[in-house]
Formats: sequence, C-alpha cells, structure tokens
Amino acid sequence: MTSRSHYKRILVDYVGLSSVLAGMILFFGLQTDYFFSLTTFRTIANQIPDAVIIAVGMTYVLIIAGIDLSVGSILALGAAVLGVCLVKGGLPLWLSVGACVGVGLACGAVNGFMTIRWQLPSFIVTLGMMEAARGGAYLVTNSKTQYISGIERIYEANIGGLSMPFLLAIAVVVAAQIVLSGTVFGRHMFAVGANEESARLSGIRVRLVKFTVFVISGGLAALAAVIHCSRLAAADPNSGAGYELQAIAAVVIGGTSLMGGRGSVINTFFGVVIIAVLGTGLVQIGAEEPIKRLVTGAVIVIAVIADYYRHRLRSRD
Repeated sequence: MTSRSHYKRILVDYVGLSSVLAGMILFFGLQTDYFFSLTTFRTIANQIPDAVIIAVGMTYVLIIAGIDLSVGSILALGAAVLGVCLVKGGLPLWLSVGACVGVGLACGAVNGFMTIRWQLPSFIVTLGMMEAARGGAYLVTNSKTQYISGIERIYEANIGGLSMPFLLAIAVVVAAQIVLSGTVFGRHMFAVGANEESARLSGIRVRLVKFTVFVISGGLAALAAVIHCSRLAAADPNSGAGYELQAIAAVVIGGTSLMGGRGSVINTFFGVVIIAVLGTGLVQIGAEEPIKRLVTGAVIVIAVIADYYRHRLRSRD
C-alpha cells in the first residue's frame, strides 16, 4: 500500500464518520428545539470521558486481534479501591488514585499473562476477569456504595464549560493516536493483529506487545474509574456494567477491524460521540428505552456489516 492511498483511506474514514455525526446532529436538531444548543453539546462532552478512555484501550486490544470483556468490571474494582482508600483508609487523593490505577494495571497484566502463557483466547480470559473483578468490587465495598466527599471537584473543574475529565480524555486520545501512528510499538501492534506468525518471524516480540496492550487496557479502565467516581461523588460496585459492550460498539463504529490489524483511536473517539449523540437525541425526541436499544443495536450491526465490506474491498488492493 502506498502512503498516498493510505492517507486517502484515512481521509475517507474521517469524512465518513464526520458526515454521519453531522447528519445525526441535523436530524435531531430538526426534531426538537432543545437539541441544537451549546448546553446539549457541553452535556454530551462532559458525559463521555470515561467511555472515551475505556474505548481507547479497547481500540488497542482489537488492533492486535484480541478482545477485553473485563474493562467494565475493572472500572468497578478500581472505583471500589479508590472509594475505600479515601473513605476508610483516609489516604490522600493522589495516593488513592495511584492505588486505583495500580489495580487496573494488575488486572490487565493478569489478562495479558494468561492469554500469552497458555495461548488462551482473550475472550475466555477476560470473561473470567470480568466476573473476578466484579466479585472483588463487591468484596472491597462489602456490596455497598461508598460516598466520597470532595472528589466531585475533579469533575466540576472546567474550562469554558468543558470539564477537566473531558480535556483529559482528549489528551489520552491524542497521545494514544501518536503512539499508534508514530512509534515502533504502534507499528508492531498493527503487525501482530494483521498476522501474528509473520510478526514473530520478522523479529517482533509478539508476546510482549500483547501483554503490554492488555496492561494498557486495564490501566485506562482504572483511570476511567477515577473520572466515573468524580462525576457520581461515589464508588458503586455496580459501576461499569455494560461498558465493555459500549466500548466495543464505539470502536467498531469507528472502523477498527474486529479481525485485527487496522484501527484508529481518533475514529474511536468519533464512535463514542456518535453513540452519545444518538442516545441524547433519542431521549430528547421522547423515544422509549426499547426503541433506543433497537436503534443503537441496528447502528452497531450496520457498522459491522460496513466493516466486512470495507475489509473485502481493501483485500483486493
């Protein structure tokens, strides 16, 4: 593939996602007087930081042809550790956040180790971690919500109405895309996802790449837990339920291949925003919950079908 065709395809992806997003905004703006407003857009922006950060990690995992079903439960476990450290342990915020992120990194390390050590499907390994981490969240909190005083200041801090967590999420997206597009590690991720055996024969340390990606995914899920807690001012052991499916949906809508070897963090950000705009718009036009789920599910299926045909077209080049 020439660099010219490569950048042309990136441009096509960006234009396509931007057009879908613009079309949705126009549609909902015409359906209700309240959607097309600065308040609505700020609300959407300030509600998605944790989803964006989790989806960044999921993008990396799908690029190496894996999957991580444990991110929602790791978020819950990280939130539980954060809450207990602050409320019962009396630890300072920075140390509690460090403990939270450390737990996420450890969970990701376990996922990565078990996947590469015994050559197990990441689907099975992370499914087990999903249950184990959720159980850990219940044990740490004694199955009770921990209300945290003062942590809401993280969420309330803002610049021009945009919360600091949203700006942090943007920084994570930019940094992750730079790593993906401009570093050797990023190129190795694509190579592993495209053909693991060829990557190994070319001298790439496949196991280390896969292990590192799962660690990153776990750490980002725990970082999202800090943001989640700051928005709720509480650590709920039930937090994060279904987040793994939302993250996968956003990544797929963004064009990352389920078969590995292709993806973009910026496109994933577009995917998260599309899902958020869709949900907010459906609420404002009065759609009931079953209709919301049907429409969102249809969008995801259409995105998967589009990915299938996009993969076929590119394989002919």
